[in-house]
Amino acid sequence: MKWTPGGVSQNVEDRRGAGGGGGGFRGFGGGGLRLGLGGIIVLVVLSLVFKRNFFQLLDPNAAAGGGAPTAGATRESTPAEDTLVYFVSFVLDSAQSMWAQTVPSMGAEYYSARLVLFRDGVRSACGYAETATGPFYCPGDQKVYIDLGFYQELKDRYGAPGDFAQAYVLAHEIGHHVQTLLGTEQRVRRLQQSRPASGNELSVRMELQADCYAGVWAHAADRQGILDVGDVEEGLNAAAAVGDDRLQRMATGSVNPDNFTHGSSAQRAAWFRRGYSSGRPDACDAFRDPSDR
Repeated sequence: MKWTPGGVSQNVEDRRGAGGGGGGFRGFGGGGLRLGLGGIIVLVVLSLVFKRNFFQLLDPNAAAGGGAPTAGATRESTPAEDTLVYFVSFVLDSAQSMWAQTVPSMGAEYYSARLVLFRDGVRSACGYAETATGPFYCPGDQKVYIDLGFYQELKDRYGAPGDFAQAYVLAHEIGHHVQTLLGTEQRVRRLQQSRPASGNELSVRMELQADCYAGVWAHAADRQGILDVGDVEEGLNAAAAVGDDRLQRMATGSVNPDNFTHGSSAQRAAWFRRGYSSGRPDACDAFRDPSDR
């Protein structure tokens, strides 16, 4: 990708020095307003109903931009990791800038997700997660969480090297943020509760749509001249590398499609390509057009 380090995005929340997530989200752990379970539920409901991130009211960094690490935290970072922070900041701002222009035409207001960087483990409104969980988006606080060490694993373990493979991962998670803003995530969760037997299939469809949304951003980035030759192939390779069939085969030596939650390698690559080729979010309705079955 063609990019120039431009500092840390104001939407990056650096918890890499937070001692493995022990401090937790400000307002849940130490140092801020403490909430009980009832208060947390109220904020989640308010965030979903009014389509505003009410958890930011508890985050002192939110009003000020939030780019700085927690006061008193010890950060141990290498120059290579610092460069990676600048890179994910660039991708984050690029993707969110595009969606800020696009989502209003889809019937919703866009407001930015925050990207939380952590090591080892982290607390979110969705609970505690360890590095092994991989990158994830939490609709409860509308934040993307990633341990930057995952990118080395993406290259070494999953065979998906390249900076655009890294960008695809983050763009996919921002795709989940778009789904939350549009109400897709909430509708899917309700359907999963009312139709438990369809839970996995609905999850697959939501993940494939997020892959397609990542492709829509890739299309916009290409039109802006950001992509290098071979970047799209890196994205397709990354999408295929984390397909359920491939991961199951790596873990157990066999494949069980009934247990898919994200889609096969072929499906994930196909929906990323669909978004990239069309450049249109309306081409990403994986629920009404499951043409890859």
